Amino acid sequence: MSDDFQGARAKAGDTLLIYAPVPLHRAGGRPDGALTLEGQACNGLRLWAENFARVISMMPLAEGPPPPDWVPLTEVGPSLERIRIEPMPVAWRPDRFLRALPAARRRIRALIDEADYLSFSIGGLFGDWGSVACVEARRMGRPYAVWTDRVESEVVRRSAGAGPWRARLRARLTHRPMAALERALIRRADLGLFHGRETYETYAPFCRRPEVVHDIHIAAADHIAPEALAAKAAAAAEGPLRIVYVGRADPMKGPLDWVAALAGLAARGVDFRATWLGDGTERAAMRREIAAAGLDERVSTPGFAADRDAVLDALRAAHVFLFCHKTPESPRCLIEALISGTPIVGYDGAFARDLIAGHGGGRLAPLNDAAALTEILAQLAADRAALADLFARAARDGAPFDDVSVFRHRSELIRAGLPPRRAAAQ
Repeated sequence: MSDDFQGARAKAGDTLLIYAPVPLHRAGGRPDGALTLEGQACNGLRLWAENFARVISMMPLAEGPPPPDWVPLTEVGPSLERIRIEPMPVAWRPDRFLRALPAARRRIRALIDEADYLSFSIGGLFGDWGSVACVEARRMGRPYAVWTDRVESEVVRRSAGAGPWRARLRARLTHRPMAALERALIRRADLGLFHGRETYETYAPFCRRPEVVHDIHIAAADHIAPEALAAKAAAAAEGPLRIVYVGRADPMKGPLDWVAALAGLAARGVDFRATWLGDGTERAAMRREIAAAGLDERVSTPGFAADRDAVLDALRAAHVFLFCHKTPESPRCLIEALISGTPIVGYDGAFARDLIAGHGGGRLAPLNDAAALTEILAQLAADRAALADLFARAARDGAPFDDVSVFRHRSELIRAGLPPRRAAAQ
């Protein structure tokens, strides 16, 4: 830990209240089970506690057994002593939300009264306690920050044409009120923390103090070592082009476009191997398309990978990170690829464009143009010197990103952008 960071932590004699939408679960799904949380969220709590003396975190408490990658809350470590978890009801249905709202409002107001700084994740309609907290803070005359990692209303709007009819109907009915609520809360916020350039460009016009931030959980030790990068470049001179993606196989991630780009590559006679690490609603459709294109020997879809080290190994071993994201979001997997020395190849967007603006660690194609992605991949497969150069460029673009730095940055913005409770009350 640097001297500057120790000094920042020493000055943090105050309390931060956050709302994080990552759901808590009880171990084994039992009412008396210990609280469990997604591993990266545990790391986030630890990092918040490195920057503030006390942290109060509101999180929804879901029913049923935890997902396979949820871990005991004790994984946060010794900092957990300075963190208080406030479970909130899961109330995504309008009737449940309206029943839970009066008690939740009282509880949120009491928590706001305890805290010096307020930062709430928003992105929903019914059951979004971050949005409720923003409204209550405003009523209490307390300055607050909003945080978003994607344009949730636009994600919902684009999902209106896919999935079961109930989900499509719900998306059509809710995306406009969601957008109106997002803008209203952001207009009233004293600070906007927007993850990535895509989200920032959407919301900055409505915010009095918008800031680009990042929410990642990559340690400095996770970055590819120089000697490993050199070995990767040397080994890439021959053999099949190795392609990877890590994330959910959901429509917004464009998994069928991903398969189409690979089918085009195979039609050109290019030798490659590709892996999609992740589960999702479109995985079965992907497998059908892969079989129909005769790609079973070249493309694998092993599903969700819980082993973080194995995921990083796959990213470092790959020559290209191929993505086909279709919605305005700021996916962390692109940063994870860059820090692994793996160039990003995919659909153009403000987030991806901003990530590689410094050193050019990737190639981008127009949205929904899978044929253009095929062309880029074919060029890189044929020009291994250009591919090796992209490895180095990707690593340089990924160099600024590590979890300690980005959480410190967000904490400094909160301190600079929000007067603490005592100053606000004067």
